[in-house]
Parts: sequence; structure tokens; C-alpha cells
Amino acid sequence: MKYYSTNKQSPIVDFKEATIKGQAPDKGLYFPEVIPQVDKELINRIENYSNEEITFRVIKPYVGNAITDETLFQIVSETVNFPIPLVKVNEKISSLELFHGPTLAFKDIGARFMSRCLGHFVKDDTRKVTVLVATSGDTGGAVANGFYDVDGVDVVILYPSGKVSPVQEKQLTTLGRNIKALEVEGTFDDCQQMVKQAFTDKDVNEKLFLTSANSINVARWLPQQFYYFFAYKQWKEKDSPPVISVPSGNFGNICAGILAMQSGLPIKHFIAACNANDIVSEYLDSEKLIPRTAVATLSNAMDVGNPSNFVRILEIFYHQFPELKSKLSSYSISDKETMNTIAEVYQKENYILDPHGAVGYLSLQRYLNDQLNEKGIFLETAHPVKFPEAVESAIGKSIEIPESVSSIMKAEKKSTLLNADFNNLKEYLLH
Repeated sequence: MKYYSTNKQSPIVDFKEATIKGQAPDKGLYFPEVIPQVDKELINRIENYSNEEITFRVIKPYVGNAITDETLFQIVSETVNFPIPLVKVNEKISSLELFHGPTLAFKDIGARFMSRCLGHFVKDDTRKVTVLVATSGDTGGAVANGFYDVDGVDVVILYPSGKVSPVQEKQLTTLGRNIKALEVEGTFDDCQQMVKQAFTDKDVNEKLFLTSANSINVARWLPQQFYYFFAYKQWKEKDSPPVISVPSGNFGNICAGILAMQSGLPIKHFIAACNANDIVSEYLDSEKLIPRTAVATLSNAMDVGNPSNFVRILEIFYHQFPELKSKLSSYSISDKETMNTIAEVYQKENYILDPHGAVGYLSLQRYLNDQLNEKGIFLETAHPVKFPEAVESAIGKSIEIPESVSSIMKAEKKSTLLNADFNNLKEYLLH
């Protein structure tokens, strides 16, 4: 498999080079030259395959010959070695729980896959790789955990000060060793912009061997297809494919799902579930994509005003708006609606949502209200314990704290405070 830049001004690369570079030199995102079609036999008999076999067969065409089959199977086996259950919430709606990994968030799969691929690629390289990543919440913890103590790799994580939850902050600031956290006085968009500038800065790139672990990196983005296959594996009504609602911020997750659908996975329709940062919802109404400054919400991992991965969704549909709109809907959910949804679902269904899952649930419910014969799945992207203030306020009781969280909350935070100015990041990286 070869990859081209969405800006069409950079050389074609293979999976290894796309993973190591992260972003193309022309500032575009790498995209596969072709979308491989999944074997129909895998789809028709998916319940008979292990999750490891499914992931290997899905990702193999994208990796090509960059990794041997034996090593790739080991990588995917380590990537998906925790439960990803589909849980029925009511007669029409089920929850795909993506929070059973080590950092209790959906980012674990992408981060674990990428860390193992990158570690494999650089194991014989004399240069140390610096992974530079911006996070609006869960990416930081997942990347920190995935790359912790990986030989030959340093990790620098930028996060917006005061705009991630206490658990999220502890997960990305307490590991130490090869993991460094930079607390930026600004928004996630500021962090993301600083990272992008670093990749195009001559001085930084002369001194450091940089790559990214954001979902702009193909090795972070592509494995997110896996859980859509796992959802379908557990879906009982194979003759009636599900509608899937995805809490959406930087749009890497839903983009991977749409890619899986275009490769042959039976999915009826996608819903981009957005909070107040609703530029995609507006785009689907107006056909005008107008980035703006992100606003802070309860579902902080989705607080993105200029989603990087939306260009890949446009690429999947060859920039044809009617085709895109036939496969994708979007809703914008307010913080008040988010809190009300957490409370109502707990009271009616005895199911606890996190704020992101609540946005996904309510968006799906609204879509199904107009599609009476459809049923659907929403992605529960993070454990409710990551957002105790909002969730406990909504349900009126304390959330049981997993041992992995209680131990990390006692650990010491280690971070460096920076102004939202690229020159400050540049100085940090070069010294």
C-alpha cells in the first residue's frame, strides 16, 4: 500500500514512512492510494473469527510489506487484548464500550498499535525519535501509556491548561521517564497548531527526528477501524446493519469508521455527534466548512474548532458533497442536554454515560426518532470516572473508582507550563 498527501504536493510513501513522518512535508495528511475491500467471507462469518484474526486481516492491506505477517499479528494481538463489549441499553440503542483498556478510553487501541509499529520501525535506527502530540483529553494518556519506556522514543505531549479532566491530566503527567507533558495556556487548537508548526520548522527538524501520535498519523488513525468490526461481530441483526453515532472532535475516529464502511463493513449510516463545536454540523447544512476557535464544554475531548481529519472524510467521498451527506448526519448537543441525557439514561436504563457518550446517545436517539425501523450503536469513548464532577452531579451518586485510577490520582503531576506561542515550544524542544 502506498500513501499520498491530501495536499498532493509530497512524494508517495509506504506505511513505514507515513508512520515515521506523521504528517506529509506539504502539511497534508497521508491517505491510502486505494481503499482495500474486505473479504466477504470475513464479513459473512465474522462471529467465527477471533478479534486478533479480524484485526490482522483488516489492517494487513494498509501495512503491506512494511511489517512481516508474524510481527504484525503480534502487534495487533497486543493492541486488542482487552474487552470491547457491545452492551444493550434499550430496545433500539446499544453502547460499544471502548473504555476497558489501560487508560479507560478509546484512544488506547490507536496508541497501542502505533507505539508498537513505531518501536518496530526504529529499533535498528541510531537516531532517537521524538513523538510530538497535542491532546484535548484522552489522546495524551493513551499515548503516554502506549509509548512508556519504549526504547529509542521520547514523547512530548501538549495539553490545554485547565481544559482536561483531573484523571486525564494525571494519566499524561505522572509517568515521567521518556514522557514529557507541556501544559499550554490556551486551547487544544493552539496546541495542535504549535505541533503542526514544529513539523514544518527547519531548525527543529534538523535537530530532532520528529513524528506525531495524533490521529493525523496513519498508524493512529487506521486501527480505529477495528472496533467497528467488533461491533458488527456482536450485532445480532445482521440483515439490518446498524446506524452508528460517534462522539466527534478531531474526526479521526468517525473517519476510520467511514473507511471501514467503504471497505465493505455493513453499516447503514453514520452520525457525527458534536458538542457546541459544531462546524461539521453547519457544513452539512451549508456545504461551507468554516473553522473557528474551540469553546470549552463538558465533553472536552471533542472541543475542536478545526478538525484535522475531516479532510480525509472528504477524500473518501472524492469531495462529492451529495454522496457524503447521504452517508453522514450530524447533531450539536449542548452541555445542558448532555447533563439531562446522563440523568435520564441512568434513571430509565440504569446505565451510566460519560459526557461524550451522552452526546453520542442523544444524537443517535434524535436520528432514530425520524427513522422508526432503524436501530443503532453509539460509541462510549471513555469511562465515566474520568468526568466525576459532571457525571456524579447528573446521577446523584458517586462513581465506583477503578484501582488503576485511584493509584494514579495519588501520583505527582509533572508538567512544564508554556504560553500558546510556537517559539516557546521551539525553545523547549531545542534545549
